[in-house]
Amino acid sequence: MSIPVLGQEIPNTNASEQQLSSQKTLTTTIEATTKIPSLSELQFSKNSAAYLLRTSRNQNSISQISQATTPVVSVTDVKVNTTDKGIELILVTSNSKQLSVSPKTEGNSYIVNIPNAQLQLASGESFQQSKPVAGIALVTVANVDANTLRVTVVGETGAPVVELFDSQSEGLVFGVTSTASTAQQPTPTPKQQPPIELDVIGVASGGYNIPDATTATKTPTPLRDIPQSVQVVPRQSWEAQGAVNAIDALRSVGVIQAFNSPSNGDVFTIRGFQTSNLLRNGLKDYVGGATTGQTQLNDIEQIEVLRGPASVLYGQGNPGGTVNFITKQPLSEPYFAASMTTGSYSLYQPTLDISGPLNSDKTLLYRLNVSYFNTESFVDFFNSQRYLIAPVVSWQIDPNTKVTFETEFRYQQQFPRTGLPAVGTILSNPNGKIPLNRNTLDVNAKNDTSSVLLGYNLEHRFNDNWYWVNAFKVRFVGFLRDSANSVALQPNGRTLRRSEQTDIGGPGVDNEYALDNHVTGKFKIGGLQNELVAGFDLYRELNIYNRTTSQIGSIDLFNPVYGQPIGAVISTLNQKTINDDIGLYVQDLVTLAPNLKLVLGGRGDFVQSSVTNFLNSSANRSQPDQAFSPRVGLVYQPIQPISLYASYSQSFSQNIGTTFGGSLFKPSTGTQYEVGVKGDFFSSRLSSTLALYQLTLSNVLTIDPNNPTFNVQTGEQRSRGIELNITGEILPGWNVIGSYAYTDAQVTKDNVYAIGNRLPNVPFNSASLWTTYTFSKSNLQGLGFGLGLFYVGERQGDLNNAFSLADYVRTDAAVYYQRGHLSLALNFKNLFNVQYFTPRTIQLVYPEDPFTVQGTVSWKF
Repeated sequence: MSIPVLGQEIPNTNASEQQLSSQKTLTTTIEATTKIPSLSELQFSKNSAAYLLRTSRNQNSISQISQATTPVVSVTDVKVNTTDKGIELILVTSNSKQLSVSPKTEGNSYIVNIPNAQLQLASGESFQQSKPVAGIALVTVANVDANTLRVTVVGETGAPVVELFDSQSEGLVFGVTSTASTAQQPTPTPKQQPPIELDVIGVASGGYNIPDATTATKTPTPLRDIPQSVQVVPRQSWEAQGAVNAIDALRSVGVIQAFNSPSNGDVFTIRGFQTSNLLRNGLKDYVGGATTGQTQLNDIEQIEVLRGPASVLYGQGNPGGTVNFITKQPLSEPYFAASMTTGSYSLYQPTLDISGPLNSDKTLLYRLNVSYFNTESFVDFFNSQRYLIAPVVSWQIDPNTKVTFETEFRYQQQFPRTGLPAVGTILSNPNGKIPLNRNTLDVNAKNDTSSVLLGYNLEHRFNDNWYWVNAFKVRFVGFLRDSANSVALQPNGRTLRRSEQTDIGGPGVDNEYALDNHVTGKFKIGGLQNELVAGFDLYRELNIYNRTTSQIGSIDLFNPVYGQPIGAVISTLNQKTINDDIGLYVQDLVTLAPNLKLVLGGRGDFVQSSVTNFLNSSANRSQPDQAFSPRVGLVYQPIQPISLYASYSQSFSQNIGTTFGGSLFKPSTGTQYEVGVKGDFFSSRLSSTLALYQLTLSNVLTIDPNNPTFNVQTGEQRSRGIELNITGEILPGWNVIGSYAYTDAQVTKDNVYAIGNRLPNVPFNSASLWTTYTFSKSNLQGLGFGLGLFYVGERQGDLNNAFSLADYVRTDAAVYYQRGHLSLALNFKNLFNVQYFTPRTIQLVYPEDPFTVQGTVSWKF
């Protein structure tokens, strides 16, 4: 009798298997003693009950369904046993048959991605064992994202041969034949047996490299098969940095905070253009970042950044890039995590994350994330309190159908901060430097926001090749603003003229509805493999507010007097705006050859913006528009770990209004050409992307020189540059995520701004690096250190290029320790107290945080 192994036959001898279970505790070395049998003594017959319960699995019949149609299976332990051929690697779980494996071989490594599993060891989220037997150099098991587990077995002289079994009593079993098994080697006696090195690395050192992303294609696609630059930011990286908001998490991949204050919302600069293109699990969530304040990270598992236009799948938006927040999903085994963070300026944040099954057959799962965040600031009077409650329930209706219900409640109560004039902060002022702690708002200032999100994601698998996704979300937002906004600094350099803006008649409304419906299928035409995505989506934003602008006394920036009375109302704006978008899209990933892939996509959008002015009906307007957004990309892999790619893509965004002649404005169009190279190194533990691009925004509004009160669409802005991104693990325990960008973003056509003016807050050169190292051996085991360096070059403060900001390097550091269920972390941000600013206009620049310290205690099991 013989057993098939990857198309080969290995004789099924009756030789006994040798077994040694790995320990769950953080132990660096297990010596063979009289109390622990040697490997040669732990022999079990293949007629034993445990072995007979195993059933062989065909590795090549891999399910092609979406991850969300299969519940996330918890792996509670990892065992490595020696056999006469090599080792057995056992993922201990009671649901092994639900695991969908996707194996591949790269160099000396056998790699398996399991897209519906999570490792939940008592001592961490990754497992590592060095040299378990001759011929096998390394075994690692680690979570790569919220839904994917990766198993890697590295051979010493070549890739090992692996056979898979399902076992009711054990779990998923990998029978590994080492590269040295054919050599005739004597079996070592117990005294000759070398120590087994067992490393269990905790959360802080979880692998940073996540191989797949969904944002660019709407399907889980390997990054190296995507003809566009995409970065995946894992939760482990921003937890190690002590991130408390989205820009903290994204800074390590070169995303820059845009003009808005980071306390007010999520607006970023990517490839030279400001963007508020935010997604939540692939659905538009533009209101979620721009209106509801900063995205809270406690219920977020990972963040994907797609650089360049994305209208081919998501409709109208800014050309620079898209940020997709992937939320935490329910787990099939009980999970509990709690943490408490305290820090400078009265920062404190308790969090809770619990998950598990709601019924015995684990078809009904839940997850609940709760957090409270409070902080003050170096800016006078500022205080922000944020609440988050985010329950998720998933129901596996049958083996082919799954629905997930998601709710999120956010509430922000804030005495906000605003910027200061450039004269006196960046530029010289005859009165001296304006104190950076100065708040120009008055005592009645508020920025309160409530947000309730309701949504579902329904997936149904027709067969192994075709599945359907229907997803919907609605976000109800109420906001109440009251602030004395800066108008202009007077010639004396100290008096700031202000105006008071107040929401009256109750909170304003900014509601958002998003529906996506698509099918995904794999099939062959003319011998070519195709992966098709086709569907439609609907989007509506409803914005209603009633706001007055009133007079309020000026403020002396060097000797402020607060509590000034509000004067007469200057103007009132009471209106409703409805933005609708209907999109039809199709995309096909064609495998022309095993190492050559073509991506073709197109989308038609039908958009309409309607404004109802409740005070002046003559100001009512409605404007429809249409747009077609294509994408073409090619990926060529000359060798397995290297991908060369080229792509062309477009975006669009609606311009509201008319020319002097009465013609409606056309949408602005972003057009990008991009070429690059992607590489996987160190057995796919480290990945990198080098991209060269040119991105042009056309149909930009600019003043009509013949009719200065009107605009024409002759403006153009262009950004071109080079980007390098790296993410992953260099050595066991040493993780890195970093970027470099050269960006030449400038005005190329305009009737107001000089040709060649640089786009605001876009440096020619920027770079970031965050790296951590966790000791996994000796008495230092569980101790780790982190270092971050973030460089932003000189940049212009506005489109007039009236002032510039100096370059800076911000340094962050961390030290952390993890032992069993307990983790301790200490983060130092802006370690050398570097002074830097985010510009908006010459009247408003935002001083950023000085040196701060925060500590975190967490407990999970």
